[in-house]
Amino acid sequence: MKQGTLDLETSNSRLETFVEGKLFRNFITTLIIVNAIILGILTYDRMMPPGLVGSMSWFDQAVTIIFCVEILLKLFVYRLNFFRSGWNWFDFLVVGVSLIPGGAAFSVLRALRVLRVLRLLHIVPMMRRITEALLNALPGMGAILAVLALLTYVGAVMATNLFGDTDNPEVLQLFGDLPSSAYSLFQVMTMDGWRFEVVQKVVDDGNPYAPFFFLIFIFIASFAVLNLFIALIVDALAAEQRAATEEHLDEIEEEMDEEFDLADKERDEILILLRDLKQELAELRASKANDAP
Repeated sequence: MKQGTLDLETSNSRLETFVEGKLFRNFITTLIIVNAIILGILTYDRMMPPGLVGSMSWFDQAVTIIFCVEILLKLFVYRLNFFRSGWNWFDFLVVGVSLIPGGAAFSVLRALRVLRVLRLLHIVPMMRRITEALLNALPGMGAILAVLALLTYVGAVMATNLFGDTDNPEVLQLFGDLPSSAYSLFQVMTMDGWRFEVVQKVVDDGNPYAPFFFLIFIFIASFAVLNLFIALIVDALAAEQRAATEEHLDEIEEEMDEEFDLADKERDEILILLRDLKQELAELRASKANDAP
């Protein structure tokens, strides 16, 4: 059997056609969704009958076996080409985690079996496009995170110098050292209880102008820099949508070219047929003229 390719539009064997077929994909998608629901229900195992828990656990093990068979089929079809796709690596690792024994030492890793639900991110076409758009935006996100980290570091140094020299234990816990200041500023940046849990305590400690410092930090870090994440993601999604639209237009153009080529071919055949008919009629007339007395 020829080695399979990662191109979903071509197939080198019946097994590759089956593995990449719509029916098999829908079957795996259904299993992922049902398994995700069962894993959620199993979190209430203490309130459920032991028989029902055992049945659901058996189903979870059966799903794991089916996923392993799927991976083995793809490895058999694609061979080393299987590992050329990042999504295949993801499937391989997620299913591999599911095979870890259920002992106490592996309880955390066993809990990661719910990651199998994330396989929907590349099985469902729309989810795959969104995920790929987010992955394409990661380099830009890294630059924004670097700017945000720099702003937080500068703000933490300033806050430690301004508010850390105090005997108030609550303020010391917030701004007594550089890590504490950075963590407190992160809370301020997320605007989670920043007024009463952070700013008000600093003001009550004898810093009446502290709100100006925190407001400037919020305007720069929250309203300006954090919104760059949204702009970057929106731009990445728009670029992905444009690419999908262009791909769809290219497919339509190819189909139209094929139809036009077919029409031109049919027209040429008709013209040849008409020419042959004219030639036959001319020969027939000439034959009748020669036969006339």
